[in-house]
Amino acid sequence: MLDFAIFAVTFLLALVGAVLYLYPASRQAAGIPGLTPTEEKDGNLPDIVNSGSLHEFLVNLHERFGPVVSFWFGRRLVVSLGTVDVLKQHINPNKTSDPFETMLKSLLRYQSDGESVSENHMRKKLYENGVTDSLQRNFTLLLKLSEELLDKWLSYPESQHVPLSQHMLGFAMKCVTQLVLGSTFEDEQEVIRFQKNHGTVWAEIGKGFLDGSLDKNTTWRKQYEGAFMELECTLKKIIKERKGRNFNQHIFIDSLVHGNLNDQQILEDGMIFSLAGCVITAKLCTWAIYFLATSEEVQKKLYEEIDQVFGKGPVTPEKIEHLRYCRQILCETVRTAKLTPVSARLQDIEGKIDQFIIPRETLVLYALGVVLQDPSTWPSPYKFDPDRFADESAMKTFSLLGFSGTQECPELRFAYMVSTVLLSVLVRRLHLLPVEGQVIETKASNPWLGFLPPTWEI
Repeated sequence: MLDFAIFAVTFLLALVGAVLYLYPASRQAAGIPGLTPTEEKDGNLPDIVNSGSLHEFLVNLHERFGPVVSFWFGRRLVVSLGTVDVLKQHINPNKTSDPFETMLKSLLRYQSDGESVSENHMRKKLYENGVTDSLQRNFTLLLKLSEELLDKWLSYPESQHVPLSQHMLGFAMKCVTQLVLGSTFEDEQEVIRFQKNHGTVWAEIGKGFLDGSLDKNTTWRKQYEGAFMELECTLKKIIKERKGRNFNQHIFIDSLVHGNLNDQQILEDGMIFSLAGCVITAKLCTWAIYFLATSEEVQKKLYEEIDQVFGKGPVTPEKIEHLRYCRQILCETVRTAKLTPVSARLQDIEGKIDQFIIPRETLVLYALGVVLQDPSTWPSPYKFDPDRFADESAMKTFSLLGFSGTQECPELRFAYMVSTVLLSVLVRRLHLLPVEGQVIETKASNPWLGFLPPTWEI
């Protein structure tokens, strides 16, 4: 089972949160094929940087050496798994692992020591239920924010292009802040301020800690620490306001406040969702609209489903559950766009994959970007084809990878719901088209995270 380790940044968290070990006497990684360190201190980090992104590095590595490969991050051995078959072998025997939230907290330098297994489980369930409750109780708000975006687009002249990535990031920020932090963020300036600080912190989580640039550049470090402090101050203020008082709107923070957590625990969990929720929601919305605008037949089929489910009536939470084809579109968006190219776990005990022994405390990396475009699992893997998820076996594989089903992470569950509401509103009224002659170049937002067409317009 994968927690929201399915989000690419999990790899970073595992690396930063783990203690680096000295190289063993043999540079061959327990007989696992792969690379020896390029540099004594950095391992294969220069090779990753030269590849342009971790995903591209892993694509090349698995093409050269097969489904189970090894390389070095600093002085730490990393084993990468690149097919569904080898992932199944590793996931089942290794169900106990640090969840995404714990690793991200270590990266943010939060201290989460001292909690028992039962306390960790209780806190995790509270987190998951808080996200679910905020979605259920604020469906009307999600619909309102989606309709506001629709009205904004309808107000433009037909010839005016929409900077999609920019608009989706702003839309995601509004959804997350208002459902997590409440009515304070009905003020546009508060959202803009949050977005600026969020961008500064998230950029350094992805890169600055790993390549050392944050420690080397005092200006960047000052900017990061200032932005992070502002985010914390905002959260602390809201936590204080929500304690001991009743509000008409139930938000994510309320679930934590009423859940017998101390202020620091509430702060940490609020920060985790605020940071990760915005990014994955923005990327899923952006890519979903991108594929609809460039896939006329898919957009038409979605329109027909929306018309059949809602007719001339409103979008409601009861009926939205019947948008099966829309869910197939979102699943195929996650797969095709490599929305989460990497996740990772720390090997708790010595394990075995095929004929290879994985030593204890090895960092095991799930090369999801490779797995999601493996032709043996996904026929015509580079084609955007939502119909492939009409097959139950495809959905089972997706669930195994943590992108659907009971193991679907809270942040991704939030993004699915927001995207479904948004598409229901937009496709009913608009015919989405790409700008004629536009050339799209996707790139990683930094060497470690997922991919995005940064300047794409519709």
